Amino acid sequence: MKKLKLNLANRITLIRVILVPLFMFFLLVGSNHNLIYKVFALIIFIIAAITDCLDGYIARKNKVITKFGKIVDPLADKLLVSSALISLVAMEEISPWIAIIIIGREFAVTGLRVVAASEGKVIAASKWGKWKTNLQIFAIIAVILDPDIISLPLYLKEIMLWLAVVVTIISGVDYFKKAELDFFAEDN
Repeated sequence: MKKLKLNLANRITLIRVILVPLFMFFLLVGSNHNLIYKVFALIIFIIAAITDCLDGYIARKNKVITKFGKIVDPLADKLLVSSALISLVAMEEISPWIAIIIIGREFAVTGLRVVAASEGKVIAASKWGKWKTNLQIFAIIAVILDPDIISLPLYLKEIMLWLAVVVTIISGVDYFKKAELDFFAEDN
């Protein structure tokens, strides 16, 4: 068995995974309106979100795009966003349907990519996927900020959440259109 050797980009991706339980701890403890814990949760979430940009930049710059990175990086993103959404639903900060749509899309696209990979095809990330991730991150930050840390302008949080949901749906449809797989064809 080959020993797994992690480059800098992959180590940064793993840091994002490690930050998720720490973020959840501070967010959920801060759900009792303990401002210090909520601020720590926000800082950890922002650092984790920054690692998403940083690991990809480093991998492309150093031309060290690995199979590990291709698999673990998107999973780390999904873990970060899903854990935040589930925690925010538990805290009654967002409606469950928002989390269900966003997390459901993630499962659907991941499943699609697995099927495509089994057919020897790669479905590359699209501009919609990048927009989706950024809007989800900004919407989560807005929810964590309001009202305990900063009172946001009326409905800004809701607008961010709606934008994240709409772009999440659009990006999911885009992935399925690009897949060009015949899921419903009978095997010969």
